Amino acid sequence: MTGRDFGRVAVLLGGRSAEREVSLMSGTAVLEALQRQGVDAHPFDTGARNMTDFAADKFDCAFIALHGRYGEDGTIQGALDLMGVPYTGSGVMACALAMDKWRTKLVWRASGIPTPRFEMLKAESNFMATADSLGLPLIVKPAREGSTIGLTKVSSAENVAGAYREAAKHDSMVLAEQFVDGPELTTAILDDEALPLVRIEAPGGKYDYEAKYFSDETRYFCPAGVDVGLEERVKRISVDAFRILGCKGWGRVDVMIDADGEPWVLEANTVPGMTGHSLVPMAAKVAGLSFDQLVIRILEAADVE
Repeated sequence: MTGRDFGRVAVLLGGRSAEREVSLMSGTAVLEALQRQGVDAHPFDTGARNMTDFAADKFDCAFIALHGRYGEDGTIQGALDLMGVPYTGSGVMACALAMDKWRTKLVWRASGIPTPRFEMLKAESNFMATADSLGLPLIVKPAREGSTIGLTKVSSAENVAGAYREAAKHDSMVLAEQFVDGPELTTAILDDEALPLVRIEAPGGKYDYEAKYFSDETRYFCPAGVDVGLEERVKRISVDAFRILGCKGWGRVDVMIDADGEPWVLEANTVPGMTGHSLVPMAAKVAGLSFDQLVIRILEAADVE
């Protein structure tokens, strides 16, 4: 049982994004953890109900477990701000910025955060020139989706156009990005501090939607087993990247390490997954926090912008 009375708590889950399925899993796990600790928590599916219903239910606080658009992009945060309801995680600006990988990279590049080179693609783009400029292989992905949805690793210049069309199914903004060939690390952030790093080894090196949420073949290492100096450097860069976007409370920053041992920041997540395969709970466990304790810590930091 937690000693603090949070009042009536809504766990926002489901939603209308392409990540609805994952959000339902995350939200259910969070809801059960809160209820185990005596919190008066209730599910609220924003994909099935509207904010008029939310207001009628008279919630005192919201735990946001929505992934992708309409949950992680500042829209639900703005609605909750207008209603004066405290909520977990980052505010409107930070969520909107972090969800937009193009503008995130512009801010990081201007601030000295190392991030892979990139180009924005359009239907009329010279895809062969993009391949020449960024090198092969390269990554093509929607600029405003998560969970690797619509992402393609392209090894041949002739396939860039097809990768663009796949990404464009999900977003009118498509990003081509230099591929960093090396270990993949993720930095979980809680109360604005980095938790132990997690190193990811996906089957065939393909950390896609299936590998993230459903595959038992994806391997995770926490502690990450990297050099102590590199770990501290990645943590420092990740926290800096998180703060520069205006993020707060909790989140996750994804990093690749190149052949020279240099870190490159890929993206920031303001509402990371909380499923059985998720990385923030994994890092928290190594830091000495159970899943239930982690959920309470996140809720304790809930605030109104």
